[in-house]
Amino acid sequence: MKLLRLMLSIVLIAGALWVIVIEQMAGASANAFVNAPMVTIRANTAGDLSLPDTPFGARVHKGEIIATIDDPLVDTVRLNDLRMERAFTEAEIARIEDDLNSTRDMQNSLLARSETFRAARLKELTTRLEHARLRLAILEGGDLPENIDQDVLSLVGELPGRIPMEPGLAPLVLDHARERVEVLEIALATAQDGVFLGDGYNDSPNAEQRATELEGAILQLENALAEAKSRLNAITTRSQRENLRVNTANGGEIASPVNGLYWELLQADGVNVQRGDPILRLVNCDATFVSLSVTERIFNSLQIGEPASFRLTGREKVYEGTVARLAGAGAERIYQNLAVSPSTKHLERYDVSLLVPELTADSERGCSIGRTGRAFFDERPLDWVRALLN
Repeated sequence: MKLLRLMLSIVLIAGALWVIVIEQMAGASANAFVNAPMVTIRANTAGDLSLPDTPFGARVHKGEIIATIDDPLVDTVRLNDLRMERAFTEAEIARIEDDLNSTRDMQNSLLARSETFRAARLKELTTRLEHARLRLAILEGGDLPENIDQDVLSLVGELPGRIPMEPGLAPLVLDHARERVEVLEIALATAQDGVFLGDGYNDSPNAEQRATELEGAILQLENALAEAKSRLNAITTRSQRENLRVNTANGGEIASPVNGLYWELLQADGVNVQRGDPILRLVNCDATFVSLSVTERIFNSLQIGEPASFRLTGREKVYEGTVARLAGAGAERIYQNLAVSPSTKHLERYDVSLLVPELTADSERGCSIGRTGRAFFDERPLDWVRALLN
């Protein structure tokens, strides 16, 4: 019985020693810490800087206002000149439109007068032609029109006494009457086509001629109006660009480009900064990862994309991740734009970076920049115990 107890004790001690040795020999990092890239916020214009009263390490959400720049001395001379040019052009457009409307009204009035003249002229020519034909019919001794006016018929009886009956004069009177009929027929036909032969040197009334002249003036005003509107569009475009430049140069609010933490303040509140000057630095909490160092043996056994696990110091929860970068020895340069720089002892070993999405998504510990822990690359005998604790 004593021998059995002795053998059982030896087996338990050997098993415990084996677990301890395997746990210690498993691929693990000497030190590991949460890290993240830094984002440098620079001034987008020159001016006086205003910073909110925010403590270091405070959370910053993407789009949150983190600084304001105001430049009261921004140059607005060019913008004022463009505004003046725009006002002058708008006044010119208004003047041209008024001239165009008044010219069109005058043309419409002249065209109405011309139409009145045309109607009256046609009526006049028609009346004169009717009387000329009647006189010709009387002289030729033919049948009179049935619709002749009775007053005219009263004159027919007096006509032989009024016209000399000398043999040499009668043919001339008859020829003159025929000429008047033919001339009036030609004048009436051309008048119906819009051409008037009354004066012998013009083919349209004065009102119509003036309306035709105004048509050319209207075309010139329309061209001038189109040119002024094109010039106004060009000035408006330049004014908008200049206004944008002035607003940009005048400063404004600067928003955070990332979700992160206030990490480093590079300028004091109220100072005057120039365009491109660094103002502050933020830690990008959406891009956290784990920095660690390992021995040469473990480093040479690792590959990018290989699975790994990470556990924060003092926490039992284990986060799964993957190997993202194998920087090796002397990797000081890659830490220039990171929130936490490695120690001298870290740089004496071989640098490795892990991506741990579960840790990044953790709202409580995802942005615990600088928190330390350990990373493991091999399975260990007590992993099932840790899984139960998780």
